[in-house]
Amino acid sequence: MDSVLIVPPENIGKNWIPEEYLPKERDEYYLRNTQSDFPASGWRHLRSDEVERLVKNDNTADNWDEIFVTDQFDTNQIKNTRFFGLVRIGCLRNIILQHHDLRIPSGITNSLIISCDIGDDVAIHNVHYLAHYIIGNRCILFNIQEMHTTDHAKFGNGVIKEGEHENVRTWVDVMNETGCRRVLPFDGMITADAYLWAKYIDDSALQENLKKMTQESVDNRRGFYGTIGTNSVIKNCLILKDVKISSYCYIKGANKLKNLTINSSQEEPTQIGEGVELVNGIIGYGCHIFYGCKAVKFILGNNSNLKYGARLINSFLGDNSTISCCEVLNNLIFPSHEQHHNNSFLIASVVMGQSNIAAGATIGSNHNSRANDNEIQAGRGFWPGLCTSVKHSCRFASFVLLSKADYPAELDIPLPFSLINNNVSHDRLEVMPAYWWLYNMFALARNSWKFQNRDKRVHKIQNIEFDPFAPDTAEEIITARRLLEIWTAKASLRKNGIDPGLMSDDQLCVTGKELFSGNGQEIKDLEVLGENMENTKRKVLILKPYAAYKAYGDMLHYYSVRNLMAFMKSDDKISLTEMHSSLKGQKQRNWVNLGGQLMQSDDLDLLRSDIGSGRLNNWNEVHKRYDELWVKYNLDKQKHSYATLCELTGRPELTKDDWVAALNKAASIQDFVSAQVFNSRKKDFDNPFRQTTFRNPEEMTAALGSLDSNSFIVQVRKETEDFKKLTEELKGRS
Repeated sequence: MDSVLIVPPENIGKNWIPEEYLPKERDEYYLRNTQSDFPASGWRHLRSDEVERLVKNDNTADNWDEIFVTDQFDTNQIKNTRFFGLVRIGCLRNIILQHHDLRIPSGITNSLIISCDIGDDVAIHNVHYLAHYIIGNRCILFNIQEMHTTDHAKFGNGVIKEGEHENVRTWVDVMNETGCRRVLPFDGMITADAYLWAKYIDDSALQENLKKMTQESVDNRRGFYGTIGTNSVIKNCLILKDVKISSYCYIKGANKLKNLTINSSQEEPTQIGEGVELVNGIIGYGCHIFYGCKAVKFILGNNSNLKYGARLINSFLGDNSTISCCEVLNNLIFPSHEQHHNNSFLIASVVMGQSNIAAGATIGSNHNSRANDNEIQAGRGFWPGLCTSVKHSCRFASFVLLSKADYPAELDIPLPFSLINNNVSHDRLEVMPAYWWLYNMFALARNSWKFQNRDKRVHKIQNIEFDPFAPDTAEEIITARRLLEIWTAKASLRKNGIDPGLMSDDQLCVTGKELFSGNGQEIKDLEVLGENMENTKRKVLILKPYAAYKAYGDMLHYYSVRNLMAFMKSDDKISLTEMHSSLKGQKQRNWVNLGGQLMQSDDLDLLRSDIGSGRLNNWNEVHKRYDELWVKYNLDKQKHSYATLCELTGRPELTKDDWVAALNKAASIQDFVSAQVFNSRKKDFDNPFRQTTFRNPEEMTAALGSLDSNSFIVQVRKETEDFKKLTEELKGRS
């Protein structure tokens, strides 16, 4: 049971750091002095007349000799305030500070100040307990119940201070409820760091050095003060404890903020609003957290938002993401994630970005087991539809869309850009590969533009691949085409009374390619069944396999030629021969999405080795390596594109005729993309039920705009014109 202790009066302003943690010949302010910006004119003691006026203004101090000020000091600005310990006050003038509609005089009134450094032109009013803080210039602190820093404050970092036991260290249990993938948070951590740490738990040398690097990233000495950066405003709050706040931060009406680092700047101000309770976390630049949100043991990436009662626990929410209302537990979420509805639920997952969780979705609920040690892995572009229930353990390829359903068993979906449906009436799982390309092109094409347009970060530490067509998805498509070949060949053999088990997978692929090389008539009536995609004995039916196979081929062609066109566009003197010379080589088939940044698995393995061996021994060096790999990635992607196109053409090297034919086909595909963007959007306008709420077409146009004036459709048409002009130009250089 907690007790109220009686301590010596001098302890309220002194003896903050236990004596055993003070270096010899050092006082308890030695670290504080390294944190404070001393005024150019220096501090000075109060004059006797200033002390007299302060006393007349109902101010008290346990020792007036420990109150230091600057030459520009107006005693009339301090009233009804108690001072304890060493307090240093910057320039204090009779001025008014304004923030939004709040206008408030500078000065200190009706407050209790313990051992603080206060910057120039600061307003501190009705702060009932303010201890061990360094407050920047032009800050407003108004109506705060309790705000203080402990001598062992960690400000949300997963470190321990001198004399502390290992069990007080704060871990974040991402991806798994058991804590087996836990990571240590630190200021500046990005999703790439967390995934590197959480995914490769079998790499003991890596794990050991990641922990060591994190511990060494923060000074473990006791006695660092909390800080509030310049031009920050904190008003109408209850408790702030061990919180480090950067400049231009705005906090209003928060209930409890404890053990946090809040990053903010003039270019990317962070705001925290009413009813918020945040404990043990790191908050990135440009974040917004409002209206009753609760977050415990968390990291919030740059330019991300929590709103309307969201609950974020033991989770990392990546950059450019928004969570509203819902409950998110034990997750690692890569950048550009959206989740907006109060009745959605996400647990024990790694979601690889560009994702959207719809209302009523319960992703990771443990309906199929009493155990809590299962996980979900969802590739980028994951989108479970309304009222979707998905159980542990599941794995989804990139850009998988789940239709509304209660999925009864674990899923492993290797087919990217697919639509998944639980057909209850026929008791089967149905998968339509390449659905996005065939029927939802507007959304697919808009994705890349949308995510880049919403990327308002100034601090772009996390590198992100926004394009849905990239090496990771290209390799998934290649795998998917092979699976379709095998499954379609088996379906044909079964129909003809032949046992598919008599043929190897390679032989089945040959048969499947022959079937897909025709006009689709031989495949039309086949029952093509997927394998190892659901943990049940019921059928998994592949819908429209012929159309999907052809679409996958077009997607690969489109991906490859676009990147090769970019390569040739970078230098108007590059010829086809020079392109081959620059891009030829063994194809890298294994790619890793590391927090949103794509890289070759070999590069990641070297990175892991260099961390494990100590060659990279701090997080700055690791982040530098990320950046080096990001610069390298563009050429890696182009090499991968060249090898992919060679595979599609069946040649080790592209001839002039191959290249011209590839450009012509890419131009046709771009026309298809433009037309499908229009057609998939047109369906919404032509839907008679969408028209029922409007009196006439004019009202509908006034409300929704015309289809032809849609800004994205106009943009795609312009991009198509430019694309086709470039293909003609490059033909002349081939």
